[in-house]
Amino acid sequence: MTGTRIAALGHYQPAKVLTNHDLAELVDTDDAWITSRVGIRTRHVAGPDEPVDELAAHAAGKALATAGLTPDDIDLVLVATSTAIDRSPNTAARVAARLGMTSPATMDLNVVCAGFTHALATADHAVRAGGARRVLVIGADKMTAVTDWTDRTTCVLTGDGAGAAIVEAVDDADAGDEPGIGPVLWGSVPEMGHAVRIEGTPPVFAQEGQSVYRWATQSLPALARKTCERSGIAPEDLAGVVLHQANLRIIEPLAAKIGAVNAIVARDVVDSGNTSAASIPLALAKLVERGELPSGAPVLLFGFGGNLSYAGQVVRVP
Repeated sequence: MTGTRIAALGHYQPAKVLTNHDLAELVDTDDAWITSRVGIRTRHVAGPDEPVDELAAHAAGKALATAGLTPDDIDLVLVATSTAIDRSPNTAARVAARLGMTSPATMDLNVVCAGFTHALATADHAVRAGGARRVLVIGADKMTAVTDWTDRTTCVLTGDGAGAAIVEAVDDADAGDEPGIGPVLWGSVPEMGHAVRIEGTPPVFAQEGQSVYRWATQSLPALARKTCERSGIAPEDLAGVVLHQANLRIIEPLAAKIGAVNAIVARDVVDSGNTSAASIPLALAKLVERGELPSGAPVLLFGFGGNLSYAGQVVRVP
C-alpha cells in the first residue's frame, strides 16, 4: 500500500505592505475599527506586473529547494486559485513553464478559500491511486485585484500571496502508525453559495459578512472535530491548528470550541489579511519555518469560505 506525506513547504508574499493607516486614507475607516472587527493590521499587495502564477511559482520554488528536488521530479501540479485572469493556459501550466518543467499534468482547482485543502486531498488521492509519485500543491491568490477599494467592509480584508507543499508517496510500512496526510472531510452548503462571491466583469469580491460569521462559528467546530476523528487524533493532542485566515474573531473561538487546548493556533491573518486559497499553506509554512511546529507533529488544516465549501485534514509536519 502507498501512503502520502508532505515533504516540504514554501511561501511567498509581495514586497508591498498596506497598513490599516494606509487604508484610512482611502476609505472611511481606522486602525481601531479594523482590528476590533477582523484582527488584521497589515496585508501584502501584488503589483500590476505580478500575476497569480508568479506568486505561485515563487512559493513552489522555495518548496522544491527545501525538499532538495528539481522541477522534473514533479508529476502533477495542482494550483488552487480563484483570481487567475485567464482561463487558458491555466495557472498550473504557467507555473510549470516558469519552473522549467517538461511534462507534468497540470490542473487548477477553484474552491476559493477552501481551495488548498481540497487540492491537498486531491493530491493525496492521486498518489494513493498510483497516478503520481510527487505532486506540487499550491494555494495562490491575488485578492487585491478583485477588491472594491471603495467598500470599507471588504477592502480591509484582502491580501495577496502563495503557499506550496510537496506531496510525495511513502510506503505504509515506512510511514509508521500515523498517516502523513489524513482522510479529508469535505462538503459545502450550496444554498448559501451567494454569501461569498467573486462575480461580474471585471470580477469583484463581495460577501455577506454576518451570514458567513454565524455559519462559521456555529457549524464549523463539529466539522473540525469530525475531521480529527477521521485521523484518529483527539483535539487535545493536536500540536497546531491552521484554519483559513479569514477573521481573527472566527479563528480564535473556533480553535477553542474544537478543544485544541494544547495547539499553536495560526494567526497569520493579522499580518497577511485574507489571502483566500493561499492562507492555509502560507500560515503553515511560516510556523514550520520559524520552528514553532516540530517535525512529525499533528496539525489540523481546515479551509472554509467561498461557495460555503469546506475541507479539512490532519497532516504531519514535514
